[in-house]
Amino acid sequence: MRFLNFDEQTIPLDAWIQTFVDWLVLNYREFFQVIKVPVEISLDGLEWLLFILPPWLIIAFFAVAAWRYAGKRVTGFTVFTFFLVGYLGLWDDTMTTLAMVICSVVFCAVTGVPLGILAGRSDRFEMFLRPFLDAMQTTPAFVYLIPVVMLFSIGTVSGILATIVFALPPIIRLTSLGIRQVHPELVEAALAFGSTPWQVLHKVQLPLAMPSIMAGLNQTIMMALSMVVIAALIGAGGLGNPVVQGLNTLEIGLATIGGLSIVLLAMVLDRITQGIAQK
Repeated sequence: MRFLNFDEQTIPLDAWIQTFVDWLVLNYREFFQVIKVPVEISLDGLEWLLFILPPWLIIAFFAVAAWRYAGKRVTGFTVFTFFLVGYLGLWDDTMTTLAMVICSVVFCAVTGVPLGILAGRSDRFEMFLRPFLDAMQTTPAFVYLIPVVMLFSIGTVSGILATIVFALPPIIRLTSLGIRQVHPELVEAALAFGSTPWQVLHKVQLPLAMPSIMAGLNQTIMMALSMVVIAALIGAGGLGNPVVQGLNTLEIGLATIGGLSIVLLAMVLDRITQGIAQK
């Protein structure tokens, strides 16, 4: 059957995508440069703050947060982690990574929570959003690094933008799930007592959905940290640099301490955010 001859009949989807991206770069490069401005300003501010603060103050802040929300064991582990990365000579890289994660998570939360609320309250919007979330979660990060670099150039800001795309779906999905899990009778009771839709959302749905929203935030933080090494491939700074450098030069020790620092930082942030969700 001639139409099953895949060697001769192919769909040039790769050429179409290349043409489309080239068209975007040619006609809308300035627009995409404007998009990165708020991310760049936020990142520069966070990096400036983390670098100007003395290390003992940053360690004390995270130790207090760990003690308040996660207990004594996590507090000791947090202090140990920050002292270790400092004595490994990776304090500056750790602060850059921390700024990248905070910046990307803030933008994910600002974007994802409202979208999750809309998806939780509208079946039609949730059905419209689901294919995009599936694509964002399943597309390998290396695939969309190329258009990100073409549209936004290389650098830490481009790494954050790629991280936002990669880490956004969990907070949208879990916010939507939390809103949908609120018992309908509670919503009906609030409406029966004269509450407006905004009051129902603010006073009933969001408080009851908060554990699910915090779980989504936790997963977003973990996915943002998992992008650190990949973002380093397009010029982003942070703890991904020693890993990539160790990979390029076959320095197993350098790659190991970079990877170990990422793992420990991820565990600290995971335990603290889980503690906040439980509180």
